[in-house]
Amino acid sequence: MELRLAGLTFDPFITAADIAARVDTIARQLNIDYKDTVPVLIGVLNGSFLFFADLVKQLDIPCEITFIKLSSYHGGITSTMKIREDINLNVDIKGRDVLVIEDIVDTGNTAHFLLEKLRLKQPASLKMCSLLLKPAALLRPVDELKYVGFEIENEFVVGYGLDYQELGRNLKDIYKKM
Repeated sequence: MELRLAGLTFDPFITAADIAARVDTIARQLNIDYKDTVPVLIGVLNGSFLFFADLVKQLDIPCEITFIKLSSYHGGITSTMKIREDINLNVDIKGRDVLVIEDIVDTGNTAHFLLEKLRLKQPASLKMCSLLLKPAALLRPVDELKYVGFEIENEFVVGYGLDYQELGRNLKDIYKKM
């Protein structure tokens, strides 16, 4: 069933059941990979909030949770390549294992911006987890990206935290622009 948001039309793409299954798989791997540590999990707002919440609910390991807010789309359907920082990191991560949780990595510009800032704070380890990855859109590789929910084509998507003009974040499924 197609969806209309702010004048654009979207088709169903990834179901809530498929998302839940993939989140479960990633959580099981994180429980193994971080079993002997207390990682700092950094959710990148706004888009990662549903993925982040569903993921951490399935973690059995102790972890510290915090958020930052970055944006590069500013209401459009393509990245402006200009990153705006709305909420800064307020946790000391020096010597800590850090896992950044993102909704989507497309150009890699925002990921590189954030990872560079975090590296300056001298974490023991720094990795990234993203629900979605658009390999065809990457302008440079993101070596820290170790956990990916789904690789998708270079298409604009909404739902499950992702938005178009702040609409669609509450959708259980992910839709792609027609």
